[in-house]
Amino acid sequence: MGEICKTCGLPTELCACSDIAREEQTSIRVYIERRKWGREVTVIAGLSKDIDLKPLTKRLKKKLATGGTTKEGRIELQGNFMRLVAPILVKEGFPESSIELRD
Repeated sequence: MGEICKTCGLPTELCACSDIAREEQTSIRVYIERRKWGREVTVIAGLSKDIDLKPLTKRLKKKLATGGTTKEGRIELQGNFMRLVAPILVKEGFPESSIELRD
């Protein structure tokens, strides 16, 4: 027998918690951080705790052909992909109105 979701009580195969969390997402901030030696990192912050960030990070890294990680509830991608991330997040099910690009 499969595992049961602690939030909704459905089997994990039928769980829709992450889909609901994506639709209810209020504010996603996408911005650039400068690191040592002038390297740029695209940071995606403000994602709901109900969303599993590891698979989302993996899909973003694959689509953008870059490295990255999940740290402290944020997704960090190596390089400046600020303008490319928003359309991918919309295709992943996040509302476009909740995505804020900060320069």
